Amino acid sequence: MRETYVDFFKERGHAYIRSAPLIPENDPTVLFTTAGMHPLVPYLLGEKHPAGNRLTDFQKCVRTGDIDEVGDASHLTFFEMLGNWSLGDYFKEESIGWSYEFLTSVLGMDPNHLAVTAFAGEGDIPRDEETAQIWKSHGMRDDQIYFYGKEDNWWGPAGQTGPCGPDTEIFFDDGRPKCGPDCGPSCHCGKFTEIWNNVFMQYFKDAEGKFTPLKQKNVDTGMGLERILRILNGKETVYDTPLFTGIIGKLEDLSGKKYGENADDTKAFRIVSDHLRAATFILGDGVVPAKIGQGYILRRLIRRASRYMSKLGIEKTCMREIAEVVVSEYSKAYPELERNKDFIYTNITAEEEKFRETLTKGLRRFNEMIAENGDKKVLDGEMVFRLYDTFGFPVELTTELAAEKGLQVDMEDFERRFKAHQDNSRAGADQQFKGGLADHSEETTKLHTATHLLNAALKRVISPDINQKGSNITADRLRFDFNLDRKCTPEELKEVERLVNDVIKAAVPVVCEEMTYEEAKARNAVGVFADKYGEMVKVYTIGDFSCEICGGPHVSNTSELQGFKIKKEESSAAGVRRIKAVVGKFD
Repeated sequence: MRETYVDFFKERGHAYIRSAPLIPENDPTVLFTTAGMHPLVPYLLGEKHPAGNRLTDFQKCVRTGDIDEVGDASHLTFFEMLGNWSLGDYFKEESIGWSYEFLTSVLGMDPNHLAVTAFAGEGDIPRDEETAQIWKSHGMRDDQIYFYGKEDNWWGPAGQTGPCGPDTEIFFDDGRPKCGPDCGPSCHCGKFTEIWNNVFMQYFKDAEGKFTPLKQKNVDTGMGLERILRILNGKETVYDTPLFTGIIGKLEDLSGKKYGENADDTKAFRIVSDHLRAATFILGDGVVPAKIGQGYILRRLIRRASRYMSKLGIEKTCMREIAEVVVSEYSKAYPELERNKDFIYTNITAEEEKFRETLTKGLRRFNEMIAENGDKKVLDGEMVFRLYDTFGFPVELTTELAAEKGLQVDMEDFERRFKAHQDNSRAGADQQFKGGLADHSEETTKLHTATHLLNAALKRVISPDINQKGSNITADRLRFDFNLDRKCTPEELKEVERLVNDVIKAAVPVVCEEMTYEEAKARNAVGVFADKYGEMVKVYTIGDFSCEICGGPHVSNTSELQGFKIKKEESSAAGVRRIKAVVGKFD
């Protein structure tokens, strides 16, 4: 499916670009790459892409808002998006026509089992009759075309301001009768499954909320690989597709149980399969389990998988065996997995063993809790939630252990506390989006350039083997993670700071050139995430001090930074250090 999709759009003038890493580059607004368009935001905003103005790819993605829902028929943490883009080139007619052709002529889907949506119009934005007419020109009937408002058929902007526009979503209609007179693609009865979304970025929303037509109109599309495979294979859930066959088969071998025979076991099979697939990919991009950020999500996935492996009767340390299946089956599409497999296996095993120790402590705390509860027959929700929150102790396990002692759990109280915890977590996640994707303000642009200087200085002062392990930039500061198994000395930090400031004082031009990836390597350009680059790349050179592959944005001269100051150096994870720094005028 991946190759068929990419080849179809390559034949129509699109350049294939590799999947970007799951860790967004210099984007503080999200923890993970959440959609195919995410790595392309600078180019959707007007920057020139080295590969041209027609692009196609398959992109690995992680979304973490519904981790607790994974285990049902549809929710996934890790998934893949097939996408094609027009950066100021073709627009609605070609985009819709190719989508229809791919689904019906290439994949052989019955047009009678398709339904589509269009924007109904709202405020100053008119009803999108153009999209509807294009669909009709391809044979779609009026009763297959549905109009919805902004909640369903509008994308963006990603932040408070920026490009946005109507979209048209394509759904598979399974043919069952409608559940009622208002049944349509927006209904959740299960009759309709969204498979493709074509976004037409044709407006710019300003700070006053006014919409004006964009000079560069873009098309951004995304089709879920798991969903389309489920439909084409005639399966009931995404877990029944070939994407999960090998993983679930290995779990069956390890557990001695069969997937699909028991509802509780089936849920456990799905959770373990999803979480360990996601964990393998996150580890494959260099993240390690930690207390915050991406590392915290990774730790949570591994620990939740461990709990559900226990439910399947798997008590030995064997997550590596599942990771090996993922690496084997996905490395052709994502070669970084094979290249980083030793790192993946080492860290997933270490975290699995660490959690087993934590679980032992949780059991000890449970027994103390029972003693503290005295003669009461009910465990209050706060005690149970603390056990869950502090030790990662599943409420189901607490309930089972309590029942063995003739006790009940106040689930209503627990659910209330758990919901408040979820709401706070989601509010925190939502807060990350407030600045919009890939903030390209003057301050963040300066800090982006400063990370290049910092990286080069660390290589000079500490070791040429220093490599970037992560970066996060806000308008106020940069955060740069790098590999080092010890604390930096004050003298080293002072020398790094001096080198960066010397380059700033020297007013060195920042030169951007486009070249092939091979030419960039021949120049010894720094580029840790090699798999994200296509045939053509942008290389930013700062005198003889720094030469790095990057998508931008950057200042034109180092003097614009004025000065550089390291505010903090600390541990980020095992073998990874973190520097926080600022730029500006300092006394």
